Amino acid sequence: MDILKTLLWIVEIISAISIIVLVLLQQGKGADAGASFGSGGSSSLFGASGSSNFLSRATAVCAVIFFITTLGMVILSSQGKVGDLGVMAGMKSDASSVAASQPLAKPAASVAKSTGTQIPD
Repeated sequence: MDILKTLLWIVEIISAISIIVLVLLQQGKGADAGASFGSGGSSSLFGASGSSNFLSRATAVCAVIFFITTLGMVILSSQGKVGDLGVMAGMKSDASSVAASQPLAKPAASVAKSTGTQIPD
């Protein structure tokens, strides 16, 4: 089980670094055609379709791998308890314990007597 967790960590880190590099390599909408690799070199490097098609598909593949490995690590860390993956999984839902733990408020008449103030009728 530890080997699988280690393998998932390695794939996760590699895919995260790949996403960062691929996003930084992509050109913006207003960028020049050869901004990433110099003057016009991108069309010969990636073929006639240009770099946007290749880089965007590679980024999408790396993102899918990243999300799958993240989901796998969540399932492995929960030790197979898929139903208990929520944020409030460890909390008790007993309403009586919440009500019993809160102190009761003093009535206004007893507060007035202890402070010496008059309460109008």
